[in-house]
Amino acid sequence: MTRDQARESAREILEIIPLVMRTVAAQLRAAGELPAPAHFGLLSVLSVRPRMLTELASVQGVSLATMSSSISAMVDRGWVKRSAPEDDRRVVMIEVTATGRAALERVSRAAEAHLVEMLAPLDLPARRRLLGGLGVLRKVFAAAPASASRKGYRTPAKRRSYLS
Repeated sequence: MTRDQARESAREILEIIPLVMRTVAAQLRAAGELPAPAHFGLLSVLSVRPRMLTELASVQGVSLATMSSSISAMVDRGWVKRSAPEDDRRVVMIEVTATGRAALERVSRAAEAHLVEMLAPLDLPARRRLLGGLGVLRKVFAAAPASASRKGYRTPAKRRSYLS
């Protein structure tokens, strides 16, 4: 792929992903399943493993104060809990609760159901092209180290939410 073709592909991806996520988020909000779009992403990240508050702020490209505020709202909903390891009380670990996992599962099912409705009308050739393209994206981005995929998203001004 030439540099110009890669740039064209990058522009397409950057236009399509927010469009898809805005559509899904609007449907979830309409169904009452998404009180705060950022929380879905945080629950997804935390469902893999507990994280330090500072790590979450860095991964999401927001300030520590902003992340703390988001986590406080999620604690109030019962979706996550804060804890401190016995060996270092200065560290704050955030982990998903059973209620948070249930909320994540409910939102995921609702988002999937909406996407099913939108994609069901595609004919077989279109589905094959879509799956092929998604496979390429998965291969490219799954191979990228986490630090490379975060490059350029260090400040809130540069961070774009794909669920708003």
